[in-house]
Amino acid sequence: MNDQPAGEANQEIELATPVQFLKHVGPRRAQLLGRLELATARDLLFCFPRDYEQLGEQRAIDQLEEELDVTVVGEVAEIQSRRLRAGRQLLIVVIDDGTGLVRCLWFNQPFLRDRFSAGQRLMVSGNCRLKDQGWEISHPRFAQLAEDEEIPAGRILPVYPLTEGLSQYQLRRIVADVVEQLVEEIQEVFPDSVLAQKELIGIQQALRQIHAPDDQQLLDQARRRFIYQEFLSLQLALALRRWSLRDGRQAPALPSSEKVHERILARFPFQLTAAQQQVIAEISDDLQHSIPMNRLLQGDVGSGKTVVAEYAMLLAVTHGHQAALMAPTEILALQHMETLQQDLAESRVRIGLLTGSLSAAERRETLQSLADGEIDLVIGTHALGHEDVRFQSLGLVVIDEQHKFGVQQRAMLKNAGQAPHYLVMTATPIPRTISMALFGDLDISLLETGPADQQPVTTLLAGPDERDSWWEKFRQQLLAGRQGYVITPLVDAANDEQLAGVEQTFESLANGELEAFRLGLVHGRLPSEQKRRVMREFADGSIQVLVATSVVEVGINVPNATVMTIEDGQQFGLAQLHQLRGRIRRGQYPGQLCVFSEPTTDQSRQRLEALAATTDGFELAEVDFKLRGPGDLFSTRQHGLPPFRIARLPEDFPLLDEARQDARQLLDQDPGLRQPALAMLRGRVLHRYGNVLDLGDVG
Repeated sequence: MNDQPAGEANQEIELATPVQFLKHVGPRRAQLLGRLELATARDLLFCFPRDYEQLGEQRAIDQLEEELDVTVVGEVAEIQSRRLRAGRQLLIVVIDDGTGLVRCLWFNQPFLRDRFSAGQRLMVSGNCRLKDQGWEISHPRFAQLAEDEEIPAGRILPVYPLTEGLSQYQLRRIVADVVEQLVEEIQEVFPDSVLAQKELIGIQQALRQIHAPDDQQLLDQARRRFIYQEFLSLQLALALRRWSLRDGRQAPALPSSEKVHERILARFPFQLTAAQQQVIAEISDDLQHSIPMNRLLQGDVGSGKTVVAEYAMLLAVTHGHQAALMAPTEILALQHMETLQQDLAESRVRIGLLTGSLSAAERRETLQSLADGEIDLVIGTHALGHEDVRFQSLGLVVIDEQHKFGVQQRAMLKNAGQAPHYLVMTATPIPRTISMALFGDLDISLLETGPADQQPVTTLLAGPDERDSWWEKFRQQLLAGRQGYVITPLVDAANDEQLAGVEQTFESLANGELEAFRLGLVHGRLPSEQKRRVMREFADGSIQVLVATSVVEVGINVPNATVMTIEDGQQFGLAQLHQLRGRIRRGQYPGQLCVFSEPTTDQSRQRLEALAATTDGFELAEVDFKLRGPGDLFSTRQHGLPPFRIARLPEDFPLLDEARQDARQLLDQDPGLRQPALAMLRGRVLHRYGNVLDLGDVG
């Protein structure tokens, strides 16, 4: 059905023309395109196919040959659903093209039944075989065709992302018309020298070939051009941000010395690992300069990142400047507060806390103390980034669990007085591919090894029939003087009776398996003072078992806790499970973890099996990356960045690596991309990434 308004079909269009006024669209279909974030003709030009259908040779059914990869076009003559032995199901769709019949077979895919209807015009592709009942194609590729739609032989068809109510044929026709009318309006963003050096085809040819490829070679060239452009734009944006943070901004120089170094180390009641010493050397080298440090510290669970951060903050305080530590949750902020108060109990370092739960009077007092320089070291949550927070002389910002904030929040405190140094940390090891894509503006330090005496953890994956034996082991640990955790995915299971809620679990255990022990409850909805009291009582041993949600996944340091139960493990991500497990390997005794789960997908099962197979966070990060891809692990949306339109990781990693090197080389030659030949490229970078990466000062 043509949804085109009368009188609009042949009007001239521009790149900014709303989709409603395009040929074959109209108001109703424009709403469907809006669901795909396609608002203008330009959006459609850059709506890249998510896949392609490589059609076999198109033949009439009476011209088929055994084992030939063919494409057949005809009408649906019959649809049958059959139940086979062992519970298997068979769907049969018979196609008639006027010269004969071909049976299309799908096993165990009953959901496809609703995709077909009698009389429907269909294109099917696959290997054909001659059976007793005639020609058959098993699990063919298929597409619904309009009555007037013709498919040229050997054509490579684009497959676009769709929404309910919009067909491939409709979107193909809309995009093809826009390409035909507007492709020559698109200006080249690369100078001729870059096109020649990188052997890239021009943007207009690339647009034609990405939407309607003449052959596989031209399609590959078009994809390579746009993938490289996408990666280069991101890497230039990250490099520009790195450059802008250093261009003209002076951070306080914080040089170390042997005397200062020894004074700070004396605060720690243990010897630093070789890995910690190496990272401290890297950070100290950055801090001695007036160019603001911008460094990411990656470290596995228990590797000692907090000690490194404390060293850097004390170095700032030693030179008369302030330091701020930002944590993603109030529980983690309180944990950091207690740790620092213990380590600095006999020092003159003045420590403050700034979180959203402070009373108005407490907040005013803390803000005034920060502005007057009466607080040397402040720990807080997102509250530290509010506009009314002022420092007398902020020298260093430490952001813990960087991935929980987002790219825009890295520089939340950059305008608070003198430009500070930045150290951002994560206990979630990041595959190199992802760190290069999302943290290209940061120098990276790795803490790959923890303390030599770090305890191992035994991980058990269990089902319902193993509950009794596990809870007996759990109780034995408590009777031996140890403490434990019980983790659930939900605060309240009232809306999902299939999953464990923390409040219901607490009541069940307190009146059942753990009724002889002292239990505490903590989750994000509790009042701050109550959370603080429970965590304090768990830390001092008054509470033996902490029943909690994942709010305890990072930063909680109770060395006597050696046993953990996780309910509904399939509801947690692999990195999250690994973080939770890290809570029970912080003391002098081995840890024991039991994960109860009922995985419903292969991916969930593989994730849990990987957790049981290794305690190496970097190895688990690679497994998670392969299982779920970057979209789930470290999505660009989570970091505030627009999603990739065509690039895919890790498949396209070589081009990402290439683009990263090229971006840095371009900016070394032309800081700010001011050359006229790079004006178009610079404009595209700022248009796409300027706001989210705060590049206004290079615009």
